[in-house]
Amino acid sequence: AGPPPSPTGVRSHGSPAERQCRQSQGGFARRPHPHALRGPPAAAPEVSSATISQIVGRISLKHPSLFGRSEKLDVVLDKGVNDSNVVVAFRRPRPEWLSQQSFVIQHSMTPEVAVHGFPADNFTRSGSRGVNLSRLSLGVEINEPTTSNWTSGTSVKFEHIRPVNNDGRSISRDHDGFPLTCSGNLHDNMIILKQESGYADVKDNSFLRVNFQMEQGLPLVPKSLTFNRVKCTVSKGIKLGPTFLVTSLTGGSIVGDMAPYQAFAIGGLGSVRGYGEGAVGSGRLCLIGNCEYTVPLAKNLEGSLFMDRGSDLGSARHVPGNPALRQGKPGFGVGFGYGVHFNTDIGQIRVDYAMNAFSCKTFYFSINSGGAGS
Repeated sequence: AGPPPSPTGVRSHGSPAERQCRQSQGGFARRPHPHALRGPPAAAPEVSSATISQIVGRISLKHPSLFGRSEKLDVVLDKGVNDSNVVVAFRRPRPEWLSQQSFVIQHSMTPEVAVHGFPADNFTRSGSRGVNLSRLSLGVEINEPTTSNWTSGTSVKFEHIRPVNNDGRSISRDHDGFPLTCSGNLHDNMIILKQESGYADVKDNSFLRVNFQMEQGLPLVPKSLTFNRVKCTVSKGIKLGPTFLVTSLTGGSIVGDMAPYQAFAIGGLGSVRGYGEGAVGSGRLCLIGNCEYTVPLAKNLEGSLFMDRGSDLGSARHVPGNPALRQGKPGFGVGFGYGVHFNTDIGQIRVDYAMNAFSCKTFYFSINSGGAGS
């Protein structure tokens, strides 16, 4: 789980298939419209009616010419009830046909409920075990020039990750006495090389979108984590008369050194609706499928039917400390339901009603980043 991305395009720290952080603007957190022909953008932090703590406010400061030569400085502060994220990004001007470089410093504090939280109310929400993650990162991101269908970016960053309790004190073990870090110490250090590529083919009546991310932990500092983490999402949208059908499939894998907080967490509005954040499970592997069928009801009003399913593919036992198994998470979940979407000038307002495999129901409320008709 993690906070929103900076305006420079630098993505913040991890999340389930979809808390990949994230795109919010001041006030309520917003998520992109998944039904536009351009395809669903990267997942954003979601606002659920079941948890007010996911409402995020933003303060953004921008300087268009810091030293009088068009150098850009962006400072972004995102603050929720229980989490925070600060990003400072500096970008030098370069010709459009050259790669764009950004120098980024970021610090975030987030409750670690997706992996270490316990499922409650028949898996409809996740309770806190008092584990939070403090992340400090410094790095460089290089965005390649965009072509008609392809986007590509590479980043190198140093990360210092420190588990803390609710009082802000460093801790090394969870509620049951299992290590919270890979090193077993009060913190983990890692140098990460990340490559992300995207492909989008948009036509009048359909779209295809592919997003591929790979992170490689480099053993360049003592006790640095060495790992390979891969995630790929494929989305397909088809217009069927006045209606629209969107399907997506997300898969992920991590091999090598691993801390529990790096596991793929499954469950929640960004992956399997009807479950709390990470309440389905968390593992070294994940496979998540989503399907949503949208029908116009009136001007600026849509209705939808959806089904989500996700699995850790039996990999929960390979996560250090087995946090998912100790919390009694099933490892596989199915959610389905319906929703109503209102297109307004400020964005699309969504109200979704989901039911999980235990016949327990959850309402979700969110505001998409796109305007009406986006």
